[in-house]
Amino acid sequence: MTFSIPKEKKLLSANLKVACDALTEKKGEDLKLLYFGEKSSLTDCFIIATGNSNPHLKALRDNVEKTLKDKGIELFSKDRFQPSGWLVIDAIDFVVHLFSQEQRENYAIEQLWKDAEQVSVEDLV
Repeated sequence: MTFSIPKEKKLLSANLKVACDALTEKKGEDLKLLYFGEKSSLTDCFIIATGNSNPHLKALRDNVEKTLKDKGIELFSKDRFQPSGWLVIDAIDFVVHLFSQEQRENYAIEQLWKDAEQVSVEDLV
């Protein structure tokens, strides 16, 4: 069962959709959204996606950063590209984690944050 982001978080939901669309546009794989709400003081949501190579991860990151910037969504920090298999984009209200398949399995971030609510990308407004 998936969770819906609260209606009062309409801007968050819209910004998540922008980021997810940017990932989908560049063929990001296995897209997952984890919503924390009051469970975390770090951020409201994680977007997790998989890329199939280091150049693919870089393309995903570049497209998300450009799309968010074009929409006026502030980025707190971003990784410089290093072929580590894990890139992070911090957009304050949400954090985008881009993994290679190997690193995603290694870090198992969905299991680490298993108390978070799963949000369906299709439910974003």
